[in-house]
Amino acid sequence: MEFRSREGEARYAAFVEQAASAVVGLDFDGTLSPIVEDPDQATIHPDAPDVLVGLAEVVAAIAVITGRPARQALALGGLDEVGRAIAERGKELYIFGQYGNERWSSTRRRIISPRPPQGLASFVRSLPGVLRRHDAEDAHVELKGLAVAVHTRRLPDADAAYERLLPPLRALAEEHDLVVEPGRQVIEIRSGGMDKGHAVRTIVEELDAQAFLFAGDDLGDVEAFDAVARLRDEGLATLLVCSGSDEQRALARLADVVVDGPEGVLELLRRITKDAAG
Repeated sequence: MEFRSREGEARYAAFVEQAASAVVGLDFDGTLSPIVEDPDQATIHPDAPDVLVGLAEVVAAIAVITGRPARQALALGGLDEVGRAIAERGKELYIFGQYGNERWSSTRRRIISPRPPQGLASFVRSLPGVLRRHDAEDAHVELKGLAVAVHTRRLPDADAAYERLLPPLRALAEEHDLVVEPGRQVIEIRSGGMDKGHAVRTIVEELDAQAFLFAGDDLGDVEAFDAVARLRDEGLATLLVCSGSDEQRALARLADVVVDGPEGVLELLRRITKDAAG
């Protein structure tokens, strides 16, 4: 674990002091779950359930804010059971799926979701032709219901394929009034008007949180980092955590703390739990 500056250390101390009224926001892939080639095979770190339940003893709420569908995050993370254990302690676990378009909580225990965006079905019909023309027809296409993600991780030169596909996929998305969300060797296409930053602001307002921590690992988390930075300017105690990635140095530069992947995230959460408990 590396504090980026003395200011980062001070922000950690201020967050711990306000822990009882704090919300901890966490990305899923690369933060709670190691990155794998097949996104359907991702699993939460085995220590995460116990760490999250322990953390719930000292904070107001925990929110998993992810690009994945909420139902998928619940299944891959065993988060339904984690939420049940957290609820037994009088606290709340939230899942904001698909960048905040879907919502689940350990109290309501059902997913609230809008209809798929207009234009997504026609985008999907045009997608195979774009992949074929740009020598990426073996890219893994993940249909999420409210979005579609094109993963280049399985291709021979994943980074080159990503750079090759980003411009045409962005152009195709614009034709269908959709937006592009770049990630770590994944390009996601979805409706506009909702992002992780909006989810951060929503939960802070609803819970009247006095402190907020967000941990993420790639460009899809920049909006959340920006939202937390604005909350800091408004007087909240905040902490920004980058789940370290050589691929996303830009996110690391925005962080107060850089940790070594999901293992490092859990180490930090254990430390917060211990320090906040006094």
